[in-house]
Amino acid sequence: MKNWAGNYTYRARVIHEPTGLDELREIVARTPRLKVFGSRHSFNDISDTSGELLSLARMPPVFGLDRNRLTLTVHAGARYGDISEPLAQAGFALANLGSLPHISVAGAVATATHGSGRHLQSLASSVAGMTLVTPAGELATFERGNAEFDGAVVSLGALGVVVEVTLVVEPAYDVRQWVFNDLPLAEFEKRFEEISALGYSVSFFSDWRKPTIDQLWIKQRVDRDTSGSDDRVASRELFGATAAAVDQHPIRYMSAAACTPQRGVPGAWHARLPHFRMDHTPSAGAELQSEYLVSRADAIPAFEALRSLSERLARLVQVTEMRTIAADPLWLSPAYERDTAAIHFTWLPDWPSVRAILPDVEALLRPFEPRPHWGKLFAMDAAEVRARYARADDFTALVADLDPTGKFTNEFVARYVTAASSDDDRPTPR
Repeated sequence: MKNWAGNYTYRARVIHEPTGLDELREIVARTPRLKVFGSRHSFNDISDTSGELLSLARMPPVFGLDRNRLTLTVHAGARYGDISEPLAQAGFALANLGSLPHISVAGAVATATHGSGRHLQSLASSVAGMTLVTPAGELATFERGNAEFDGAVVSLGALGVVVEVTLVVEPAYDVRQWVFNDLPLAEFEKRFEEISALGYSVSFFSDWRKPTIDQLWIKQRVDRDTSGSDDRVASRELFGATAAAVDQHPIRYMSAAACTPQRGVPGAWHARLPHFRMDHTPSAGAELQSEYLVSRADAIPAFEALRSLSERLARLVQVTEMRTIAADPLWLSPAYERDTAAIHFTWLPDWPSVRAILPDVEALLRPFEPRPHWGKLFAMDAAEVRARYARADDFTALVADLDPTGKFTNEFVARYVTAASSDDDRPTPR
């Protein structure tokens, strides 16, 4: 079995697909080594194991909307695209979504996957509570406000099998999105903070081939006062960038049919916040991905440092996206306690070439203390990754308390979080 892009082959030869909670608990209790995988939107071995795999895809659906508490409880294997439509029909919304709705709730939460927005935190920050199956097959519940909650949410799957997640919701809202082409680099570098504030969610795309930001995507909530920025964004020109006359894909040569509607046409939150439609192949399909998260204050210096690699990046990158994420308190979140800028690379599916360039990318970013996205490709030394997380020791203690035999601690978790290992054991597509 491979991941969704077809470039990582899982090692496990046994895959469990329980159809009920009792069956799941029995599988967990009797299996010595177990790892859950979600929508398979990972590019390394974070969800792999030398033991056995477990999928939640066939578990009964859960959709527990509490209108008074403004929460929604769903089964952990649900995808955001599956829950967004019925939530919208009920008159409610999530604060944010990732760029594609195809990812599972539990997988996105466990890796602190994010959308974009300078005032919006990672998707994991919307969790108000969760229920998991412990190594003995028992149920444990974590709720916001508990002492260990901030350590348990972004868990890399190391604490148990999450079966239900309760998310904070709010009244439904509409969003408009615009795309602008060819923002001059000088304007991008001078006005990054100003432009990032023009929308509820803002993304900068570059293919490294021109001295411009290839595309600027701005998503604005219809229900919020944007202090006059609506008129500026709705104009045909913005700081030298030109409004797109037709809908576009972030990768210019690909069809925009896979993307959510643009050109300022308002639509429901779940039909605009993601870049891609649920019923289409997201992104390029055949690709590799890496992402590094730095302090938002270092966004432009980090980007400028990477420009020294422009020629090599242009040959290997399908597109690079820069987004902002607000700081959160979750121990293993790459946005832990710092407002963040994420630099995401969608690579051509050429692992030897990507593997060769990653150390050079990371060397240029090292002065900015990058934290790699847990589910994507990176070459950083395990000790360096662990050093980026001030609460790594606390998380290790939490794992030891909840899973003393290491049933859910696979090679990835041991390598990068709970213990150091050799440089030869790095996330690698197979």
